[in-house]
Amino acid sequence: MKLVKAYIRPMLLEEVYKALRAEGHCCITVFRGEGAGQYTDPDHAHGLLKFPAMHSKVVKIEITALDEAVESIIEIIQKTASTDSRGDGIIFVMPIENMIRIRDGKEGTQVIE
Repeated sequence: MKLVKAYIRPMLLEEVYKALRAEGHCCITVFRGEGAGQYTDPDHAHGLLKFPAMHSKVVKIEITALDEAVESIIEIIQKTASTDSRGDGIIFVMPIENMIRIRDGKEGTQVIE
């Protein structure tokens, strides 16, 4: 099992979500945020008094997936979220040791199958 985290442009969230759903990747978690780094879009970066570094608005998508689904998820996000410009985002893939569903205590791949 893996956890795929992707930081993308907010304006592309709906398109990415629809593309993931169309390929059977149904379950995602979305967070709205602001980030500073090499994935920051220099044309839309700004500073605030509370966060003076130049930063951009981002959306973080998290998807828990079976190992065999990870490449498909990455391809969909990369293809759909790319504008061929700096600031398009970044994808991380991390191993998951275990998952436990709170409702019934089921563990492992049963939780997402």
